Amino acid sequence: MKKISTLFIVLIIFGSCSKFEEDININPNLPSEASGMQLISNAAFSLSSVTSTPEGAFLAQYLAETQFVTSSLYPEGGTNFYWLYEGPLMDLQMVLDQPELLSHTDGPVQNQLAVAKILKAFFFWQITDRWGDIPYSESLQGINVIAPVYDTQKSIYKSLFTLLEEANNQIVEGSINYDIIYGGDMIKWKKLGNTIRLLMALRLSEVDPALAEEEFNKALSAGTITSNDDNFAFRHLAEASMQNYWYGQIVDRNREWWALTENLVEEMKPVNDPRLEVYGNPASATGEFVGLPYGTTDGSILGTTEYSLLGSDIYAQDAPVYLLTYAQALFAKAEAAARGWINEDSGALYNMAIEQSVLQWTGTTEGVETLLQQPEVAFNSAEAVELISTQRWIHLYMDGYAAWSSWRRTGYPNNLVSPQGKEVPTRLMYPSNEEFNNTENYQEALDRQFNGSNTLYGKVWWDVD
Repeated sequence: MKKISTLFIVLIIFGSCSKFEEDININPNLPSEASGMQLISNAAFSLSSVTSTPEGAFLAQYLAETQFVTSSLYPEGGTNFYWLYEGPLMDLQMVLDQPELLSHTDGPVQNQLAVAKILKAFFFWQITDRWGDIPYSESLQGINVIAPVYDTQKSIYKSLFTLLEEANNQIVEGSINYDIIYGGDMIKWKKLGNTIRLLMALRLSEVDPALAEEEFNKALSAGTITSNDDNFAFRHLAEASMQNYWYGQIVDRNREWWALTENLVEEMKPVNDPRLEVYGNPASATGEFVGLPYGTTDGSILGTTEYSLLGSDIYAQDAPVYLLTYAQALFAKAEAAARGWINEDSGALYNMAIEQSVLQWTGTTEGVETLLQQPEVAFNSAEAVELISTQRWIHLYMDGYAAWSSWRRTGYPNNLVSPQGKEVPTRLMYPSNEEFNNTENYQEALDRQFNGSNTLYGKVWWDVD
């Protein structure tokens, strides 16, 4: 059970103290336990950490290290996934297993359960796309199952499609309390669940095109996000307890460790992309946008004044973290149209995606028309997937894991480099503790997927040549 002090943050922002006192005193024998909706909100607090890491930025080659370069050279080593199981997923599973924790005073119980299912699907999607086969069906059972089997990614995807469909079908009229994402708006939650399903379906374009097309159209028919107002974002506050991760690193700790990569700047600067001024700051020495070659260990060119560092708007204390966006959905539809899955104009969707991306990042559409006329950006049906994927990469800035997954699936953008001869990883390594804590299932998963080896270069199920 989470500490009440953590839950107070939710309540201070989105509810009243009197409401909290009323809820926790429903059962006088458990006065320190949180209600079901508070557990769901507590799980949502972990969303910021899903993408806010240097690791994701390195995998997509958005940022280059100016100080401790070895960390960006893709060193071998496991990446922890336990916190996701022990934290947000356990909170959500507790609610799904014990719906009696939910109170009608917090809104329709069906809606609370739907939100729990959508968030559960989102977290598990993140985990399986990074690591491959993972504990799923036997996970989240506490001491009842301490060594869960690793389910195949294929079976997990199919289960999550079903879970998201269930969530869509059970949403009814009525808002919910303690919702730190959409303020209780279930129409937006419904659109989000279907958009997650849409993007998951696209991920299967190379491994199972028939299933991908089927699920994509089911999600589209159910209703996906329709504007930037629907964006799935974690909104930080201008206070230490709720601040942006990068603010803590750059301002609080005075770490000027990250510059924009040469890869990114050279895609954006030549076409006068208006998003560049948000993504980074001009180099202080010249006032120009200059990218640092990714993974360089040449001390003679490393520095913090000659290159464009991470943008002030990106690391502002209250800067949001974008987890899934309208532009992302439009890029997905543009690619689906190019593949013949939907009968829409791929080029028009592509242009609209770029327009909405610029609007999201800059607050205006100024400069979009000129950008779309640039030869490097203008839509060309013969190069549709490459253009869409490259612009998707630019749009997904700072959501490095999503951009990395798109690159693994499509091969675009084709400008990622191999620092010191080290190729871009194709998966994250399982945490080393699994070899001892869950030996049999861990080894079986490695044998099934990666010829028995826990490396950065095995390929997940949907990542096919």
